[in-house]
Amino acid sequence: MNQKAVGERIKTARERKNFTQENLAAMANISTTHLSVIERGVKVPKLDTFVSIANSLGISADELLVDVVNRSMLSATNQLTEMMANMPMDDQKKIIDIVRILVNK
Repeated sequence: MNQKAVGERIKTARERKNFTQENLAAMANISTTHLSVIERGVKVPKLDTFVSIANSLGISADELLVDVVNRSMLSATNQLTEMMANMPMDDQKKIIDIVRILVNK
């Protein structure tokens, strides 16, 4: 497992929510120092800590483990949905058309 990449995704998700390390650590019931170590990829969190962090961030575990879990399509789907959410409807339709073309090759 690429613990550095997982830590970076935790940090990115935290920053997207505009949480400080202190905020997230308090919500996940861990110390700020421990969260910092996890985000830097120095240590892998225990499963209960990992779940607590994911729940506090409001994201799925597979989104954090995208390079580890073989069947992490939910994360790709979520990323696409997030990117398209603020696009004009015409642009969204174009992307859907492109995906249809790619899928039907």
